[in-house]
Amino acid sequence: MDEDTRYEAVRSRDARFDGEFFFGVETTGIYCRPSCPAVTPNRRNVRFFATAAAAQGSGFRACRRCRPDAVPGSAEWNVRADVVGRAMRLIGDGIVDREGVAGLAARLGYSARQVQRQLTAELGAGPVALARAQRAHTARVLLQTTGLPITEIAFASGFASVRQFNDTIRDVYASTPSELRAAAARSGARRAGTPSAGIPLRLAYRGPYQAGAVFDLLERQAVPGVEEVGGPVGRRTYRRTLRLSHGTGIVAVDERTGASGARGGAHPGGWLDARIHLTDPRDLTTAVHRLRLLFDLDADPYAVDERLGADPRLAPMVAARPGLRSPGAADAEELAVRELVGAAEAARLAARYGKALDSPCGSLTHLFPEAAVLAEDEPDGPLGVLSAALADGALRLDPGADRDEARRALLGIPGLDARTVAVIRTRALSDPDVAPPGVAAPDSWRPWRSYAWQHLRAAGELE
Repeated sequence: MDEDTRYEAVRSRDARFDGEFFFGVETTGIYCRPSCPAVTPNRRNVRFFATAAAAQGSGFRACRRCRPDAVPGSAEWNVRADVVGRAMRLIGDGIVDREGVAGLAARLGYSARQVQRQLTAELGAGPVALARAQRAHTARVLLQTTGLPITEIAFASGFASVRQFNDTIRDVYASTPSELRAAAARSGARRAGTPSAGIPLRLAYRGPYQAGAVFDLLERQAVPGVEEVGGPVGRRTYRRTLRLSHGTGIVAVDERTGASGARGGAHPGGWLDARIHLTDPRDLTTAVHRLRLLFDLDADPYAVDERLGADPRLAPMVAARPGLRSPGAADAEELAVRELVGAAEAARLAARYGKALDSPCGSLTHLFPEAAVLAEDEPDGPLGVLSAALADGALRLDPGADRDEARRALLGIPGLDARTVAVIRTRALSDPDVAPPGVAAPDSWRPWRSYAWQHLRAAGELE
């Protein structure tokens, strides 16, 4: 998009582009999402940014009306397989907070200077600034939805000091942490939550969303003790355990959706209601990122449906199911093991080798076993080979993994045929462009062949 096209999206308050770009208004010093309901600024006063971090780095504060930090992420980062796309997926998973820029660069196979240069050139912000914007958003969520002490929120959000936390919140939101908390309480927007009771969140998405298809898949494949889906169709709740960097988590996501209030487009978007229970609030960013991958919430359904809907074979399927998603995985290594061994064996592995929760929550009793545990306790056969490859890093399925290298490594695992490898690549690596197995997928389906696969399955043409 050129800048004139972006301005037209702002002028029409088009929610289709929320999260795809941001705009700052020089006369007010505020940056917004394209669908912001405020009076449209004069074109000469508008600057456009690829990321919220770039807007913040240029001195703009987040709009209090449209909350630009709460938009869905850009679909571009899952489409792109280059270093910038891989870096953005890793930053979204919280890698900079856990391992620093050096850790990010090492996972990408580049020097820290190269990563800094490429991100800054394309996005207007380096990895530290991008992580800082993410920390600020996490802090705002915790301030407005939990009763955690502000000092604890500072460190839980990934900040190195309380002073750094206070300065960042003032820079981004033009408010102190206490003022943000008080404003949420006055507006009635605050929903009480604690790490033990769960942090309530709204996971935003753009455009139409076929929630039923995603919940159907999760219900069919749920591993007892690790996952469960309950409630009547249309109002189901998906719950599962998560192993995270600092502790464990239990997440719950509701099938029912609500209108987001955004304007523009026939389907401006909405959200999935979620609640996240964490033993350590420092894991919030990672837990949210993995849920967004699982439910494919950063997809661009407008781009997908436009491309696939132009194909005569797919057109009626797209018309019947606009916004159909290609679900990812909450735990990529777990997904790979499950696809290899099947549902019944996955349940046995979870019960026998999975770590038991300190306090079971309903039918959720275990974490899925780590690859290193399976490699030691089940060393024989294809499972042993796969687990060993995951444990020693010969096979990488983390958010920054090179997808082509992962495919080659997966094809070398006994017991994994081409179709299973395609499923793992689609879900564990959130690859939007995996050709449906056994189908002559035309180039016109690119870069959304994984979504074409979902449409063919939904129509009963593929298993």
